[in-house]
Amino acid sequence: MPSFAADTLTAFVTRLFTAVGVPENESATVARSLVGANLRGHDSHGVMRVPQYVDFLKNEAYRIGVPLKVVSETPAVVVCDGQWGLGQVQAHRLLNLIMPRAKMLGLAAGTARDCGHIGRLGEYAERAADEGLVLLATVNNCGAGQRVAPPGGLEPRLGTNPLCASVPTDHEPVVLDFGTSVVAEGKVRVYHINQRPVPEGWLLDPQGRPTTDPSVLYEKPLGSILPMGGTQAYKGFGLSLVLDMLSGGLSGGRSSHPDAPPVKGNNVVFLVLDPERFSGRDALVRESTQVADYVRNTPRAAGVEAILLPGDPERKTLKQRSAEGVPLEDAHWAKLAELAEQLGVAVPELPAGSP
Repeated sequence: MPSFAADTLTAFVTRLFTAVGVPENESATVARSLVGANLRGHDSHGVMRVPQYVDFLKNEAYRIGVPLKVVSETPAVVVCDGQWGLGQVQAHRLLNLIMPRAKMLGLAAGTARDCGHIGRLGEYAERAADEGLVLLATVNNCGAGQRVAPPGGLEPRLGTNPLCASVPTDHEPVVLDFGTSVVAEGKVRVYHINQRPVPEGWLLDPQGRPTTDPSVLYEKPLGSILPMGGTQAYKGFGLSLVLDMLSGGLSGGRSSHPDAPPVKGNNVVFLVLDPERFSGRDALVRESTQVADYVRNTPRAAGVEAILLPGDPERKTLKQRSAEGVPLEDAHWAKLAELAEQLGVAVPELPAGSP
């Protein structure tokens, strides 16, 4: 399993995208996003996505160099069309439109339909938190990517529709970012690419029986991912249902429907709040910090090193991988190296000791 310095990997991924005609600034935005996900331990949203994105670009499912088109706007709301541009590029452009409005008005919302896959939602929450803002975010899969069956159902009907929120504190922000299923589809894809069984409790086969075979998500007849919530899975299912409705309905895109299109990208909903326009940023930070410290100081059970808050695991992994390098599964690296050869892009030298 080779490991690469983040800068080396980012430069390599940037070159892969520019080789298929993506402008260098957009290539760099996507590369930083994907490598940033790997740095934080979310390999499912990392550079394993590069071959998929390149296929979309080659097949013109993703469009190169298109702007984020404003469809309608008011002082507090912006509705946009992503025009199937690269998702990370369009999502950051959407934030660029609504964060200044939130600072002026106290809150602002924006949607963008038909974007390429926008990656890890926590990336946008962290950016908002860096400016002292609160972000609430969700996406759906534009009616595609139906991976989750309702409780008692035998066929998938919904996506893994994630929810994300950030809250600034006196220390690092709390960044909550989770799918409404027990696991993100991308994490199952990691096991599938590496031909390994998934943990128990993640998947059901087409007959509704528990399985550890990740191929049930990618070969017909399809199996499904369980909703979040265990014995009370109706909670995760209900949350996914509402987020799917809102992501499609507010953006002007599509939600889940019978004639599901191929998996392609996201409809995006962002809501940004400026605490300064409410009771004041100091009040929010005082309370959020007090709660965070109170929870962290909970007496710990035997064997527990620390009480972790949302965002803590990512920061711990970021520190470690920034120092030691980003590890890539052999199968993932092989796909990237093969793609580079096809595109005529120089492959970084493997670190000493790599197979």
